[in-house]
This record gives sequence, structure tokens and C-alpha cells, in this order.
Amino acid sequence: MLGQPRVSDVSRRAFLRVSGAASALVAAQIVSEPMLARAAAPKVASPGAVRIDSNENPLGPSAQARAAAAAILPEGGRYNDELTEQLEKLLAESEGLPAAYVRAFPGSSNPLHYSVTAFTSPQKSYVTADPGYEAGMHAADTAGARIVKVPLTQDHAHDVKAMLNAAPDAGLFYICTPNNPTGTLTSHSDIEYLVEKKPKDAVVLVDEAYIHFCDALSAIDLVKAGKDVIVLRTFSKLYGMAGLRCGVAIARPDLLDQIHAQGGWNAMPVTAVMAAKASLEERSLVAERKRINASVREQTFRWLSANNIAYIPSVSNCFMIDTRRSAGEVISAMAKQNVLIGRVWPVWPTWARITVGTQAEMEKFQAALERTLKGTFTASVAPVRTTRRRYADGIALPG
Repeated sequence: MLGQPRVSDVSRRAFLRVSGAASALVAAQIVSEPMLARAAAPKVASPGAVRIDSNENPLGPSAQARAAAAAILPEGGRYNDELTEQLEKLLAESEGLPAAYVRAFPGSSNPLHYSVTAFTSPQKSYVTADPGYEAGMHAADTAGARIVKVPLTQDHAHDVKAMLNAAPDAGLFYICTPNNPTGTLTSHSDIEYLVEKKPKDAVVLVDEAYIHFCDALSAIDLVKAGKDVIVLRTFSKLYGMAGLRCGVAIARPDLLDQIHAQGGWNAMPVTAVMAAKASLEERSLVAERKRINASVREQTFRWLSANNIAYIPSVSNCFMIDTRRSAGEVISAMAKQNVLIGRVWPVWPTWARITVGTQAEMEKFQAALERTLKGTFTASVAPVRTTRRRYADGIALPG
């Protein structure tokens, strides 16, 4: 199996067989983190706003990545597919996989959406955690699949046994670890258990968008073992490339072919490809950025504890706090102070997600939150903005 042809060659041919109308329908429904964050924002950010609402990395691309992106600009008039193949090969080699097991996308939202529409249907359910990252639910809605939301365990991990029991008809189990929004881990042993006990035709999608911020074991070893597992990675988080758009799906070539049959191939932005390649080649980058994020996060946790504000301990670049009242009202009050914090999950109406920013940003967040919770901020509070178009769980998306 490890010697199969490169998936890029196979999938591009498969993509061309998909009708233009079908591809447009699938692509039109893709939901992403920036879209969800924008939908929940009470207002447009003012200049100088503290933006800790979208799980972005305030450090941006590394100096080497910025230099690589700038250097390729003169060749920006070409699609340069060979550069994408170089990136796929580099990442595959770093993980001990053939290049055919890795496929690059403009971010990880596309392969997440395409995986869900490929493996769920009116007969095959989509199973996710609650609270969990919502984008897959919107994809499942597009596929007409039943959406099964399973509460997290007491230590905020995915409850894999409950997920199995809740959906014997599952087509895809979605595991985000560290989880968005809680920043908590699901153990590798639990993921292994899910893979072994799942329905025969089901797939386990492990979203590792935030794994670089912690020391957790990756599920890529399950891909190497030939299991029905798809792993997603992105350069948007630790690598600071959210605005450049680069991510990868890692899986057996036959699974990648099914993803691509949903319309999943297109030329990559060359700036993103070269910045991602430079980031992978910068060996000390992950450790250094993990250290910076952890330092700011733990300082913030100490402040929250000192002020008796409940939070969920996280190993990621986001965490949840208990606002002790309607979280939507707190989000709006914070925005009035030019501090944008993350959205509300319906299952936890008094909790809000916070992204880890710079130390200076988190100090401004602390000051604004203290004023808000103590009632010393008196500006009128506008309700959270809504829009014409609504999706599942009351999440409003731009219409």
C-alpha cells in the first residue's frame, strides 16, 4: 500500500470528472473559523483592537517564512504545482510517509468539509463533541447527514465510548485534539479504541490543527498502520499563517481520492506553499513558539485564578472562561472596550472562548474583563450581531 501512485496525479484526474455544478454546490457551503468568528463578532474591530477571538497567532509567519513568501512573488504569475509537490514530499518525509499520503490544501477547512461530505450521508451520521468545532456540522448538513453531538467527559476529552454508542450508523467521527474550543486533549489510546470499535465503513477524522502547541502523540501512526483515519494539519495556528492559507490532509491514498472526488483539488497559493516549506525547515520554530504560547497562557491562568474566574486548563492557544452570566453580553461589553473575544457554544451559554494573544494583549484583556465582570464598565451594551442566514445551533453566518 505504501507504494501506490502519487495521490496528486490520481486526484486531479478524479477532480476533473466531477461536474462543475456539483463542485460549486459543495464549495459554496464550506464554513471556516474566520467565518464563524466574524458571524459571532458584535462589531467590526476598531484600529488597535485586541483580537483574541479567532485562534490566530499574533506572531504571524516567522522571518524565514516571510522571506520565502516575498522571494516567490516574481513567479506569482505561474501556478507552480511542482512547488506544492515539494511541500507535500517534505512534510511526508518528516512524518515517515510516502508523498502519496499527504495532500496540500488552501487551509484545513476544505479537506474537513470534503471529508465530511465524502463519508456521511442521510444513511451515515456525523459524530462530534459538544462543545466542539462547528464547521463539520455545517458540512454534514450539506450532506444531509444526521448530526450526533456527544458531551465531553468530565475532564473535557472526547467521550469515545459514548460517541460509539450514540451512532451505530456513523459514517465519520470527528475528533479535534487539542479540542476547539476547550484546548483539551483526547488521549491517543482513546482514539485507538474508537478506530478499532467503529463501524466497519466509518472513518475517524482527527483534526490536529493545534497539536503543535502541546506534547501530545499524533494519530499519524494510525495512518501508517493503514487504518481508516484522516489527519488534518494546518499552518494557520502555531506557524502563524492564517492569512496565507495552507493546510494538509494525511491519509491512505484511497481515502484521499474520495476526499478529492468532492471537488477538493485546486492550485495552491505559491506564497503560502513557500512560507510553509520554510516553516518546516526551521527546526527550532515549533519549540520556541510553543514556549511563548505556554508562557503567556499560564500567566493568564494565574491571573484568572487570583481573580476567582473559572477556566478550563488548556494545552493549546485557546481556552474557555466562565463569565457567570450570558457570555454574549460579556462579549459585547468587551468589544465596546476594543477587546474582541471568542464566541459562545449553545451547550455552555455562560462560557466564552479566549485566544492566547501577546502578553500585552492579554493584559488589556484582563483589565477589560475585570471592568466588565465587576460592573465598572458602563457603556451601553449592544446585542451580539446577527445576520440573515442561520445554520444549526443558532450560529449566524454572513448572508
